[in-house]
Amino acid sequence: NLNPNSDLPQNPNDLTKKFPALLLLPQRKFSIFFGRRQIFSRKILHFFRLPLNVLFKDIFECVVLIYVSPFAGDPDTSNPGGVDYGAADVYKEVPVDSGFTKMHIALLVVGLQEDIVPFIGIGELLKDLGHTVRLATHANFKNLVNHAGLEFYPLGGDPEVLAAYMVKNRGFLSIPFADSPRKQIKEILHSLLPACKDPDNSFKAEAIIANPPAFGHTHMAEALNIPLHIFSTMPWTRTSAFPHTLARVPSPTAYKSSYRFVGLFLWLGLRNIINEFRKKKLKLRPIPFFSGVQGSTSDVPFGYLWSPELVPKPQDWGPLIDVVGSYHPNLPENYVPPETLMVWLRGADKEKPIYIGFGSLPVEEPEKMTKIIVEALKTTQQRGIIEKGWGNLGNLTEFENFIHVLDQDYCPHAWLFPYCKAVIHHGGAGITAAGLKAGCPTTIVSFYGDQRFWGQRVHARKLGPAPIPVDEFSKKKLMGAINFMLNQKVEECALEMAEAMQREDGVKEAVKVFFKQLQCKNPRPDQSPSTSGLLEPLLIK
Repeated sequence: NLNPNSDLPQNPNDLTKKFPALLLLPQRKFSIFFGRRQIFSRKILHFFRLPLNVLFKDIFECVVLIYVSPFAGDPDTSNPGGVDYGAADVYKEVPVDSGFTKMHIALLVVGLQEDIVPFIGIGELLKDLGHTVRLATHANFKNLVNHAGLEFYPLGGDPEVLAAYMVKNRGFLSIPFADSPRKQIKEILHSLLPACKDPDNSFKAEAIIANPPAFGHTHMAEALNIPLHIFSTMPWTRTSAFPHTLARVPSPTAYKSSYRFVGLFLWLGLRNIINEFRKKKLKLRPIPFFSGVQGSTSDVPFGYLWSPELVPKPQDWGPLIDVVGSYHPNLPENYVPPETLMVWLRGADKEKPIYIGFGSLPVEEPEKMTKIIVEALKTTQQRGIIEKGWGNLGNLTEFENFIHVLDQDYCPHAWLFPYCKAVIHHGGAGITAAGLKAGCPTTIVSFYGDQRFWGQRVHARKLGPAPIPVDEFSKKKLMGAINFMLNQKVEECALEMAEAMQREDGVKEAVKVFFKQLQCKNPRPDQSPSTSGLLEPLLIK
């Protein structure tokens, strides 16, 4: 109901205050779109070669309805989008690789450790089936990949730098673009070609498996004329069931449009970098401006590594989209927990503690957050395990016998969480699945991206309280969350969810659908990938 002739602010700076998502626009494009209030000027439409109805649908209407902002109200998650969910598409009747000729398969993965781990599982299974597998990811995770017996190839970019940037900017690319993330993006892109086709190595990829933040995947598949399958632990496919994880949508009627809206502004920010990579490195023609905004959809298959018990497959996702179940890594055979931790766990009549940790995410004020955690645990009379992580939590001013600080580099959640009565964490898909599989009521303190989405799903299934945004983290809210999780009905719901998730094998089903989709699809080298494959946000969970 916004009237563009009267209600649009005169000053573009005022417009960004009203619609913070517009900060995604590069300054030049921002001026073109909103300068002199000619948002619907037919000259502008002619310049972009867009019909009027497309611009109304894809920009104006979405800006008004979606309003990407941390201050907008929460969507109703009790029945997201009013969609009657269908069962997940899994192919349990199909042999894992269906007798395929042995292939060279490149896994391209960008992100933090919990993003890498499911792909290590996929790589291990593919290798066991006789395929040659190369897992390309950040140098930080070389030992993790090599320990699994997989060939490692280093991708550019530093996950710590990207994570810090995304936390600071709530997952958005703001304007003007900082030099650091642009450098990271270019490093990642330029390392993809040698990862798939290293001239000094006999490896030449015959298929690509990638996650969305490895956003050059579609271009690599086009350049090498090989199939691509994308797997993700967070939703990227348009649906009426729930909004894009970057959107704060006040109405379910705008859920589906939110994907197009967020994708549009991300593409405006990435277009020059992507096209430079295509032209100079891959010798491909550039992607036309707004090429994917006119309703085209990607023919690239997607697989989602989450439990259909937590988020069932929406009915409006077609046969190219699969929800394969959650992935639960096996415990390392030689893992030995710290003796100090074991002694502490056996203390206090073996009362189970509450786990608190935020993994690889940076924390702005770790001392303040640690103090809040300790005081909340003390007031609620609970024991707690605080994991130090990259945020440097757990610097206690004085010793507290009801607190144990876990400061070693690696303690598998699959081992630790069964010892806990509840968990409080940042809401990454991997750690969320680990806690729920262990039967732990869960509180999610969301920093950015899909974390809020998982917190909403946990709350909708009565497995924990509503998510707490990290900038609203307080003793009062943490105490309320702890008391919520200790409710008997919540504990019963968590045990029911655990029983269902323990039957899932997301990696095995992922490999099944990879080969199933491979049977149904031949690469189409004459067709440029649609924008939906190019618009993967630069999110690091």
